[in-house]
Formats: sequence, C-alpha cells, structure tokens
Amino acid sequence: MLFVAYLLYQLYTLTKDTIAINIFISIFGIFLFWLLVKAFNMELTETILQQVFSIGTIALVVLFQPEIRRFLVNLGAKYRTRKWFRIDKLFFSENDMHTEVKIKSITLACIHMSESKTGALIVITRATPLDMYGETGDILNANTSSRLLENIFFKNSPLHDGAVIILKDKIYAARCILPVSENRSLPANLGLRHRAALGVTENTDALAVIVSEETGHVSIADHGVINEKVSKNELAQTLERFLTKD
Repeated sequence: MLFVAYLLYQLYTLTKDTIAINIFISIFGIFLFWLLVKAFNMELTETILQQVFSIGTIALVVLFQPEIRRFLVNLGAKYRTRKWFRIDKLFFSENDMHTEVKIKSITLACIHMSESKTGALIVITRATPLDMYGETGDILNANTSSRLLENIFFKNSPLHDGAVIILKDKIYAARCILPVSENRSLPANLGLRHRAALGVTENTDALAVIVSEETGHVSIADHGVINEKVSKNELAQTLERFLTKD
C-alpha cells in the first residue's frame, strides 16, 4: 500500500499544474463510472467500457508521453550524478566528460545584452543530449564567445529568433525551437521566451539563461524552476553553482 501510494504521489507531482492532470481526472472519472456500471450489471455498457480499457495502456502512453519522458530524464540525471559508480567512466576520461563550459563568455554576453535590452535564450547542455532541439535550428559548432553570442541575438540577425544551444565549449546550434511549458501557475509577466526555457528544463536536465527584451532582466531556469532577476554580479557565480552542483 505504501508503494502504491508513493507511485500515485509521483504521478501527481509529474502532472500537477499541467494539462495532463485534467486527463488523469477524466480517466479516474471513467473508472468510477465503470465500477458503477459493473455494480448495476449493465452488461452492454460494461462490454463497451472493457473495449475502451483494452487499449487504455497505449492511450495512456501517448497522452502522458511528456510526463513519462520527464520522469525518465530526471531518473537518468540522478543516476549520472552518483559518484560511486558511473558506466560512462569506462569509456570517457574525466576531461572528456567535463569539458569546461565557457561561463565567462556567456556571462559577458548576457551582461551586454541586458544593458541593451536584447532578448536572448541560451540553453546549456548537461547530461541529456539536445540533438533533437538542435536539429530544429541551424547547426554551428562554433567556439563559444561573447561576441558571437551577441551577434546571434542581435535583432537584425537572421539567427536571433529562437534559442542557442551550448554543448561543452561550443555553440552547437542557433535559432532552435524549444517546447513551451504547460505549467498553468506561471506568472503572467513571463513571456514565450521564459516559457520555452522552463519547457526545455522540464523535459531535460539542461540549464537555460534568459535575457528579457522588455526589462533587460536576466533569469536562469533549471529543472522547471526559474530564478528571476539575477544580478550582474551574481550571474557568473550562479552559473558556476548550477553547472557544478551535481
């Protein structure tokens, strides 16, 4: 009973504040209706519902695909942070696994774009590959530098619309399309750029840095939680802490 209660709690935490919770409530309502039909021996209705439930597993996988993906990503991310055993150590050296992200270049670019109120969305890859998001944009594989980042997000640049994905010390891709968070409890002042940052951090273990075009404020999103109005002095320390906290 405790195990079932734990599974139900985990299911709730995955679906709360999303559209999926409405689907879950609807399915639970159908299940209660089926119990009522069975109690009154309504054979025809019961037969129809049984046919519906026979394909229910496949339907659930399709409907809850984002939540299932998020759960597996979080589980894998927790596994990779275990220091006592990691399979990837058998194939890669520590230097290969932890190629330094150029935090100073990212910080300097964000400070300059904040001062000029240039909107930006920078996604830094951790353990989860972001290839499927990178393929929606233009692959660059260029060395990370503050000047290049500022040029990409310059409002007249053909690459400014969308997100930049950082992979280790490289700008992997620009003009990338990201999933938008379905969290209905987000403040109304958060625009599409912030919601995209939350969306990618909900579905992966990536870190996202946002520069607001309206206010110039810098925010950081991590694991579906956004830290707004990060000061210039705190930006580098915050990035360093978030990227090394594992």
